Amino acid sequence: MGKSSKITITNDKNRLSRDEIERMVNDAEHYRTEDEKQREKLSAKNALESYCFYMKQTIEGEDMKNKISDGDRSTVLGTCNETLKWLDANQLAEKEEFEDKQKAIENIFKPIITKLYQGIGSMPGERLDRPQESGGPTIEDVD
Repeated sequence: MGKSSKITITNDKNRLSRDEIERMVNDAEHYRTEDEKQREKLSAKNALESYCFYMKQTIEGEDMKNKISDGDRSTVLGTCNETLKWLDANQLAEKEEFEDKQKAIENIFKPIITKLYQGIGSMPGERLDRPQESGGPTIEDVD
């Protein structure tokens, strides 16, 4: 996923005792674990922030102006703005808090997005599931 490095500590000039080397190895392992937790936390925070900016940009786009009601637009923009303010005020929140916040706003946005795509005429990915009308013969499995 990210950078990977291997630390090798050698005792070339007998300056470090075996205990000191062991302590250094344990410290390196401890910090690696802490770094991974911090990376996951920042990833969750960035995902939430990106989702809000994406939704705001999508809803404010010119092509969406006539496709979404003012009430739904207001709900999305208000929720995004509140979430971004929450992010600013909760920089030290835990990974789970960021993930819970994202799930909560996704649940708010889901019916709006569904309504939006139904208004357009299809859900995302629906075309992939439809059989193609080629005018050719229909093939059926017969047992």
